[in-house]
Amino acid sequence: QVQLVESGGGLVQAGGSLRLSCAASGLTFSSYDMGWYRQAPGKDREFVAIRWSGGNTFHAASVKGRFTISRDNAKNTVYLQMNNLKSEDAAIYYCYARRNSVDYWGQGTQVTVSS
Repeated sequence: QVQLVESGGGLVQAGGSLRLSCAASGLTFSSYDMGWYRQAPGKDREFVAIRWSGGNTFHAASVKGRFTISRDNAKNTVYLQMNNLKSEDAAIYYCYARRNSVDYWGQGTQVTVSS
């Protein structure tokens, strides 16, 4: 059974930083592409970043230069380092694992940014 468990969300002031973690189990972690989406109230789910199993990364334009995705295959964990947070970054952040067009999702972690 595949499980993805996010942690690290919380309340932060604008300009501050948070690091989200997503611990995966029940899958061969190193063979999966891992990424993050987010969803703000009343908005569609939005792509944030991906780190492919081969090592390359891609970040959405809205977060590029502020957020960094990384992974530790030894710990079966993917991270999202978020710096210089803005009010528009407030959302529930979901991690996902993708392989052969099959996605698994975590339950999400809330990020709140105060101005």
